[in-house]
Amino acid sequence: MSTAAPANSQSKTNASQTKSGYEVARPHGVCFVSGAAIAPGEKLMAALRETTAGFERLDVSLAQWDQFDRKDVIAFWQTVMPRHEEKKKVFVDDTVLCELFDRLGSATEPSKLSFRFVLGLILMRKRLLVYENTHHEEGRDIWSVRPKGREEKLDLIDPKLDEQQMMEVSKQLGEILNEEL
Repeated sequence: MSTAAPANSQSKTNASQTKSGYEVARPHGVCFVSGAAIAPGEKLMAALRETTAGFERLDVSLAQWDQFDRKDVIAFWQTVMPRHEEKKKVFVDDTVLCELFDRLGSATEPSKLSFRFVLGLILMRKRLLVYENTHHEEGRDIWSVRPKGREEKLDLIDPKLDEQQMMEVSKQLGEILNEEL
């Protein structure tokens, strides 16, 4: 998965560099639209947008959400700006995770396939995605999965990640979605 910090200078100072070289922005307390501070404890909308550089997390105050350009947004959710002293809480609901999984279904880039695979494993652990079987196609293992409560089967390509790659993708996913995985 390729990720990028938002373009404004505030977020670049709060981006973390991972071993894989991807920058992933954490909530930084500033509205992407207005530039106004978002206080700890204040509700906001977090968006995950796809850009030419990869995935970009943007925080938008509720008052500015209607003015936010949602072009290329692949997921968004309401959350609360964390307090510095608080331990992270789960801010993304299961529906958002499932929608993100579905939207990445047509991805072909290796980084996005890895991201979707790890997200699929998380959804299976949460029992929101059910493993059916594995078939082999073009030298790849493709898992057949279906969302809980649906008959539609989806393909999930196993990118054959080693343990370190799995941990890196899990960390990136956790940072983007603002939770510990």
